[in-house]
Amino acid sequence: MRIRAHKLDGVEYRAAANIGPVIVPTIVVLHDTAGPLTKGSSAAYLASKNTAGVSVHFVVETDGTITQLVPVNRRANHAGASIYHGREYCNGFSVGIEIINPGRMEPVDGRDGVMRGRAWWGQLFEDPVGILGLVRKATPQHGDGVWMSYPQAQIDAVVTLLSALFDGIKSLEAITTHWYVSPGRKVDVNPLFPLDELRARVLGDHQPEDADAIVASEPAPAQQEVQVAAAGGLNLRSWPSWNPNVITSIPDGTVLPVLRSGTINGRLWHRVIYGGREGWILASYTKPVSQKGA
Repeated sequence: MRIRAHKLDGVEYRAAANIGPVIVPTIVVLHDTAGPLTKGSSAAYLASKNTAGVSVHFVVETDGTITQLVPVNRRANHAGASIYHGREYCNGFSVGIEIINPGRMEPVDGRDGVMRGRAWWGQLFEDPVGILGLVRKATPQHGDGVWMSYPQAQIDAVVTLLSALFDGIKSLEAITTHWYVSPGRKVDVNPLFPLDELRARVLGDHQPEDADAIVASEPAPAQQEVQVAAAGGLNLRSWPSWNPNVITSIPDGTVLPVLRSGTINGRLWHRVIYGGREGWILASYTKPVSQKGA
């Protein structure tokens, strides 16, 4: 697939009623539709002159079918009140992708061991043999709920779409989520979405957030070390944020060499090496270790 004249070739284009002015997109924002799974229903709503005034550039169905509704150089109304790294109103500089998924569901208790969740519009989803991949999970960003896993065909389609976008739009820099740009207001994509895997498949080892953190930090003094002081262990992250970007967990008491340090988004972070991997940890969950030879 390729972007030609701001449209993705090989997919249906259905012009949305709500298409804004020309933009230069620098990020892609991923969303869940948080609606029924019926094929075509969300695309039809997002293309319509709906009362909410919403629209989006692309919709990806559960079977991997992609529909485009807005040219990638025009604004779509998908993110609402939002901010990305200090820049507000992401609609003005982003491409929006809606992924068909019911979103957060209320747990429905049962005594038969079957996972069940009730969507906000009242539909009951149940998973007696694990086909839907329903999981109950709670995170600080999403809260507690029952969530539906994303089919592999859908994930592969999102990867294909993102690869075409990053190949065809040279201004694009990063892939993010609605919950990240609208924290506390939105919870999509859901916590089962394989964001790190997707970023790796599309961007490879290049992570813009990590590059930004390198610029915002300073080299640590020679031989500086810290010890993890977190009873449950400390997450080593690909870049300094609360995004779902955990590389691994570092056990409490582990001594780590510090490569760089910097205050990013109001918190002090260290770039360290653990298990042969470089990553970022929150400094507040560590304590200093006397320098070697001191």
